[in-house]
Amino acid sequence: MGATATREAYLETGLTVLADSGYGSLKLAEVCKRLGVTTGSFYHFFKNWSAYTSQLIEHWYTSRTESEMSAARFVPDPQQRIDGLIEYGLALPHGAESAIRTWSAIDPAVRKVQEDADRARYDVVFDAVLELLDDRVIAHRYASWALYLLTGYEQTTLPKDVDALKWAARHITTDLSREVRRHRREQRAMAVEKSRADESRD
Repeated sequence: MGATATREAYLETGLTVLADSGYGSLKLAEVCKRLGVTTGSFYHFFKNWSAYTSQLIEHWYTSRTESEMSAARFVPDPQQRIDGLIEYGLALPHGAESAIRTWSAIDPAVRKVQEDADRARYDVVFDAVLELLDDRVIAHRYASWALYLLTGYEQTTLPKDVDALKWAARHITTDLSREVRRHRREQRAMAVEKSRADESRD
């Protein structure tokens, strides 16, 4: 086994192990076996297993949440931003996400990173809906709905049904579009009423 691997490959392989087999299967031997390398190669990149798992969870946060949420904030149109966030959520490695939630239940450091990820995902949806509707209560409800959908899907013991997840996600965007249309009608009606009131004063 003279193969070599990169630090990035070790981290991505760890996420693959989590996705395929769950937190209980995340072990040094399994990661090295999948990469076709010896454990000696592992210690070239990581001081010990604890250092690896710490870097693994940070890598998950950076690559699967932080970078995606930062990119989303550069989309100027809030409706397009939400559509992109829905596609991002559907494409997540849900097996790995579920395994990390299990891991977070027993490791406080992992739980902190999980909380940061949940908050970042919630915040970007909240801000986009707030731009559309200018209502913090409704923005909270939609952001919570999106997060509840993902976490529920990842934690259920029922067979995974991606089509059902897509259907549910599209209902969020459909309902939000209906809410935006209602909001705009109300805004137009208020503008007309204000204009009439201004004219009557004149």
